[in-house]
Amino acid sequence: MPDFTEVAERVWVARYPWFDVNITLVGGERGLLMVDTHGSAGAAREVVDDVRRLGAGEVVGVVNTHWHFDHTFGNHTVREAWPGIPIHAHENALTELSDWGGEVKQRYADDPDDPHRDDVLATQIVPPDHTFSSAIALDLGDRAVELVHPGRGHTSGDLVLRVPDVDVLLGGDLVEESAHPSINSDAWPMDWPLTLDIVLGLLTPASVVVPGHGAPVDREFVEDQRNELGIIAETIRDLANRGVPVDEALEAGEWPWEPRYLMHAVRRGYEHLPRSQKRLPLI
Repeated sequence: MPDFTEVAERVWVARYPWFDVNITLVGGERGLLMVDTHGSAGAAREVVDDVRRLGAGEVVGVVNTHWHFDHTFGNHTVREAWPGIPIHAHENALTELSDWGGEVKQRYADDPDDPHRDDVLATQIVPPDHTFSSAIALDLGDRAVELVHPGRGHTSGDLVLRVPDVDVLLGGDLVEESAHPSINSDAWPMDWPLTLDIVLGLLTPASVVVPGHGAPVDREFVEDQRNELGIIAETIRDLANRGVPVDEALEAGEWPWEPRYLMHAVRRGYEHLPRSQKRLPLI
C-alpha cells in the first residue's frame, strides 16, 4: 500500500505502482491541494483512502499537470469525495482531455486482456473547470502556490507547480525519473528543451523536484534530462537539414536513448520544423 511521504514541510508524495505515477498533496491552513488524481475511478478511490488515512486535512482543490489519463481520470472520484472542489489546469489541457479522453477509453475497450479495462471504461471523465494561460497563484491561506505553464513539451498543456516557501517544484511529466521522458504522438520535442530552460530558471541548487513518475530529484537531474532532450532536438534538426527522409532518421542518427523510445519524437520533430530547416531530397 503506497504511503504519502513528506518530502518537505506539508508536501506529501505517494508513488503508485500502476504507471509508477506520483500523487502529491500540498497542505495549507485552508486544506490540501491534490496534484493529479491517477488513471481510473478505482485507482482514485485508493488515493482518496490514502489521503484520509494520512489525516492531514480535507482536499480543497485539484491540479492536473497535463491531460493524460493517468493524471486526470481520477478527477470524478476525488470530486465525489470532496464535492464542489475546483480542478485547475492549463487551458490546453482542458482542450486535449475533452478531445482525446474518449480515444483512451476506446483503446481499453479494444484490449479485453488489460486488467484495468473494466475500471477505465467505467470511469467518468471530468475535465478541469479552472484554467489559465500563463501563470496563476493559488491561496491556501498561510501558503501560496504558483502554477506556471513554461511551454510545450510532454504535451501542449504542461504545467509545473511551485511551492516557494519550501523550494519544491512539481514537474509533471516534463520531468520523469523512473524512465526516459515519454515522447508520445502529442509531444513537442523541438520545444521541450527550451521549456525545461524555463523550469530550470525556477529552481535553486537546493530545490526538490517531484517528477510525474519516479522518485524526487534535484536541479542537476533536470539539467541532465534537458541536455538529453536538447541532443534529440538538435539531431532531428541536423538530419532534416541534411535531407535525410523522416523514415530513415532513426537509423541515421546518433541518439542518447535507444531508438525505440524516439519513434514519435522524430516524426513530430520533422512535422514541427519550419520548411526552411528541411532540405527536400532530390528526385
